[in-house]
Amino acid sequence: MPDTTIVFIHGGQHTKGCWDPTVEALRAIRPGAKVLALDLPGHGDEPGDLGTLTIARCVESVVTRIQAAKARQVVLVGHSMAGITMPGVAARLGCGVVRRMIFLACCIPPNGKTVLDTLHQPMRFIARRAARRNPVAPPLPAALASWVFANGMSREQKARVHKALCPESTTVTVEPVFREPLPGIATCWILTLRDRALRPLVQRSFIANLGGVDEVVALDTCHDAMISEPVELARIILERCGG
Repeated sequence: MPDTTIVFIHGGQHTKGCWDPTVEALRAIRPGAKVLALDLPGHGDEPGDLGTLTIARCVESVVTRIQAAKARQVVLVGHSMAGITMPGVAARLGCGVVRRMIFLACCIPPNGKTVLDTLHQPMRFIARRAARRNPVAPPLPAALASWVFANGMSREQKARVHKALCPESTTVTVEPVFREPLPGIATCWILTLRDRALRPLVQRSFIANLGGVDEVVALDTCHDAMISEPVELARIILERCGG
């Protein structure tokens, strides 16, 4: 796919900066690769009100910037909570534009359910109560972020994780997620085997919520694989872009 743009969509409490190590590795392997790493509204450099953010607003923002980049064909790569946005982007653009979706340890609630519905009790109750009190959650403390996102990383890699963290909307976590069927779009799931945020068994339930995927690729690393294993992740993505 020589005319394909790889579009990276970050997860919750992250910004597009989390993709930097993978983008660097990808361009080292394939110089001149077309890459578009995006901040969702209210994250990083993208304006937006986290307190009123919706899934539809995230989808619209990503679609608008893909179209502005005049990308003729794209491979969508989403991480973690990008799982509630990426299918909507694919549905809007269609299989003529979206050649493949790559889900990196994504959160995929059952259709009509919310991100918080995927949590076990008592965490679901605690998270719902917190969301009612405050529509914007602060970033996780560094020590907790290291445990949840960065287990097994080097000190330098953990510092990258902490740098990429940002406040997050809780409104999108209590919004029901509705997905349309996506015929004609190939799907790949990257299963992070040492993930503490979304353990492998949970990820497999999310794969089932999608109705299955075409391919599952196991990666022996933590949740933030784009920082812990950027070279291997870049290789996996490029192989699915035709090179």
